[in-house]
Amino acid sequence: MPKKNDNPEFETAHDRGEVTAEAKPEVSAEADSDSAAAAASGTPDPAEQLRAELATEKDRYLRLAAEYDNYRKRSQREREALYTEVICETISKILPIYDNLARALAAPCTDEAFYKGVEMIMTQFMEVLERLGVSKIPSVGEKFNPDLHDAVMHVEDNSVGESVVVEEFRTGFIMGDKVIRYSTVKVAN
Repeated sequence: MPKKNDNPEFETAHDRGEVTAEAKPEVSAEADSDSAAAAASGTPDPAEQLRAELATEKDRYLRLAAEYDNYRKRSQREREALYTEVICETISKILPIYDNLARALAAPCTDEAFYKGVEMIMTQFMEVLERLGVSKIPSVGEKFNPDLHDAVMHVEDNSVGESVVVEEFRTGFIMGDKVIRYSTVKVAN
């Protein structure tokens, strides 16, 4: 049995099964001279080459994962925008029905049952719009907002403030931030 050396470095190397420089065969000396020549000639170590390839592949993987995540988020936003656009387009097509119902309710009617039926239809129509997230744009008494209102008339009236909507000719509707139809209004001062 070999004698144990008090040098901890030798013991650690020996315990790990590594061969010390003194015990290396001559072939290893030639390999050392070959690896030294390879290092001098600029040929990378195979382990370093594998690490570099691994880093490159890891980078490609991370970029691909980020690209996919961005694609998924963009697709989700596009679907939501398309949904909103389709609802707004559909609502804009049926708003003339709202206008006709509003005119029917504003007209004098002697038949109470008929008037009540039209009123019920208007109530149901407004409930459906509310469930879809569509609401009326407030107009009369509000300050004129060109992002929501379409002014077709101007009147001088000192009893109200400047740029205040005094009359609404056609009701406007909005869904979230998107205006479906602008309110057609008369503005004072």
